[in-house]
Amino acid sequence: MSGPRFVVVRADDDGMRLDRWFKTHYPQLTHGQLQKMLRKGQVRVEGGRAQASRRLEKGESVRVPPMPSADIAPKPAASSESRADAREKLAHMTIYEDKEVLVLNKPFGLAVQGGAKTTDHVDALLEAVSPDGERIRLVHRIDKDTGGLLVTAKTRQAAGWLTEAFRQRTVEKEYWALVTGVPEPLFGRIDVKLAKSGPAGREKMRAEEGGQKAISDYQVIDVAAQKASFVALRPVTGRTHQLRAHMALIGTPIVGDGKYGGAEAKVEGLPGKMHLFCRKLIVPRPGRKPLMLEAPLHGHMKDTWRLFAFEERAEPEWPEL
Repeated sequence: MSGPRFVVVRADDDGMRLDRWFKTHYPQLTHGQLQKMLRKGQVRVEGGRAQASRRLEKGESVRVPPMPSADIAPKPAASSESRADAREKLAHMTIYEDKEVLVLNKPFGLAVQGGAKTTDHVDALLEAVSPDGERIRLVHRIDKDTGGLLVTAKTRQAAGWLTEAFRQRTVEKEYWALVTGVPEPLFGRIDVKLAKSGPAGREKMRAEEGGQKAISDYQVIDVAAQKASFVALRPVTGRTHQLRAHMALIGTPIVGDGKYGGAEAKVEGLPGKMHLFCRKLIVPRPGRKPLMLEAPLHGHMKDTWRLFAFEERAEPEWPEL
């Protein structure tokens, strides 16, 4: 690409942030490179300078400057073969769908969004199967190594109310986890502020008085020989890695979570994979009954539950705290 290009915003990109638009269509462009282009005014929307947070509208013209490397090009449209493959993968994950919402039971190890070295992710699958004129959108995230419920929006209107519900914390969430040892007491609330710190690329959420408010409820459902516990978790707030950090802070890290639990996150005889699963969501819907979602366990967590004879249909009742 020897000179600037002027790209018209498509209908399925309507309402997307400018930085997200570049990440979607020019995935090899780094965040730092884009920020530099924006500061220099090399990126323009409708002829004017723009901020990374600017929301694009269908039909607007985006000036895309020459890229730092000649091999950076707009992402090509999905082929019919790749679309068929994406449809098949999503079909295996889908547990609920209507005209507005598509809900997936995400496999462990599958990233929700891509990065410099991640090309296989949920967002790419959604883009491949999105109909012309309407993009299926992510409205929240779960970690790559966490399995379970992931809600996406099939229309722009649904994306609006879903995103707001997750942002305002009106979505009720329940996670299941296997932790090392047995938490004491058997149910309670962890109210410890968290802040991200550490060297670049190895940041962690740590307990800090000046951090963001973070609250997690937990209850022990079953115990395996005092070595590990089946725990239900309810995040009251929604900080990054909140459940992982909180369980490690009380001395019972989630099994397989080496980042927060280190060597203490291992149980002999079990795979060293993350044992954290988004089991239930109750999502409010404007003018309608809430969407009640529940995902069955799968993968290594299902194997672990069967090994310890834990109840796979447990119905935790949350006491008032």
